[in-house]
Amino acid sequence: MNKVKLNATGFVQGVGFRYMTFQLANRLSIKGTVKNESDGSVTIFAQSDDKLSLQKFISEVRKSPSPYGRVDYLDVKIDNSPDFDDFQMLN
Repeated sequence: MNKVKLNATGFVQGVGFRYMTFQLANRLSIKGTVKNESDGSVTIFAQSDDKLSLQKFISEVRKSPSPYGRVDYLDVKIDNSPDFDDFQMLN
């Protein structure tokens, strides 16, 4: 299982970013979560057995899945969180 933790900063809250990330994850069979943070960023835990799908997901998040959003910086770290069963929007 390939796992990453992403933190997106920029114009990523109040623009449908979480919902569009959720849609993207489901389209690419990515499991994990997406959550707004109090500092205005968005944290995403993403995992997939398919490395190419996960790379595509990261690439699309970097471009902002929401047409109204803008990602100024995307921090990508390898993650060791427990396995997820699906993809969920939190908060």
